[in-house]
Amino acid sequence: MTDFAQRRFKCLAAVALAGVLAGCATLGQGPSGKEELKTASDQTSAQKRAEIRLQLAAGYFEQANYPVALDEVKKAIAADPQNPNGYGLRAIIYMRMEEKELANDNFLQALKLAPTDPDLNNNYGSFLCQHDRIQESFKHFDTALANRNYQSPAGALNNAGNCALKIKNVDLAERYLLQALKLAPDVPETNIGLAKVYYARRDYPRSSFFMNQVSKTAKLDALPADVLWLGIKVQRKMGDEGAEQGFATQLRRHHADSAEFAAYQRGAFDE
Repeated sequence: MTDFAQRRFKCLAAVALAGVLAGCATLGQGPSGKEELKTASDQTSAQKRAEIRLQLAAGYFEQANYPVALDEVKKAIAADPQNPNGYGLRAIIYMRMEEKELANDNFLQALKLAPTDPDLNNNYGSFLCQHDRIQESFKHFDTALANRNYQSPAGALNNAGNCALKIKNVDLAERYLLQALKLAPDVPETNIGLAKVYYARRDYPRSSFFMNQVSKTAKLDALPADVLWLGIKVQRKMGDEGAEQGFATQLRRHHADSAEFAAYQRGAFDE
């Protein structure tokens, strides 16, 4: 896993853990039959015990102590089997352990309990995208985005846009990513995604603009080989030798064994 991919995973995990660490205010059914926000004062003693266990599990997860984190989640679920955060956190832990089937099962259980939860839907959409179940993923991204209580819609928009790029659906990717850009213009991954969209369309000035935004908001030495290679190709199209060499230097220095550097060496700029 590249440094950039690791940061993406950490962002996903942070979203998953946010509810746990914040005390997990959740939606429940009120006296009128409509959903209303449930807070700590509404919890039973068993639910409070479960939340404490989940906070402990989150701490162990952040320390990469996955066996102990799983054990704490198991105790949390035993105390409160109806808390979707327990299954959602266990899914994230299993993702980190590369236990694909177990992660999927726990996501489904969490969503059975909280089908409109935006963080769960965004996380499951990201999981599906990572495992090439891309068409399924959009349903979950869109469910997250439809939730008016969602605190971080830019993340789901960004994830959906970059997932669309995996199947070369540049129109769909552009739609999601431009919405993400409006909400959070300085996220490197959003700018990278848009640079890819416009390069695919041969709109090189626009692609160059977004690659320049990447240069302003991310360290070039932390970018993966495919992004540096894109930067090289874009700036070559624009005739900007200085910018091209800046990307090439980082590709040579940090990814000398990559397929992208091999392509650069043989001059395969239009493959």
